[in-house]
Amino acid sequence: MKFINYLEGISGISIYPLTSLLLFVAFFTVATILVMRTDNGFIDHMKNMPLEKDSID
Repeated sequence: MKFINYLEGISGISIYPLTSLLLFVAFFTVATILVMRTDNGFIDHMKNMPLEKDSID
C-alpha cells in the first residue's frame, strides 16, 4: 500500500499543503519588504564593520 492511500483517507488533509504554501509566501514576502525598506546607511555600516579599526578590544 502506498503512502498516498493513507493521506487520502484523512478528512481535510488538503488544507495542509495550502497552509504551508501560504506561510512560505508570507514569510518571504515580509522578509523581502523588510530588506527593501532597510536604510542604506545601516547596510553600509554593517558592510564596513569588520574593516573598522576603532573598535573597543
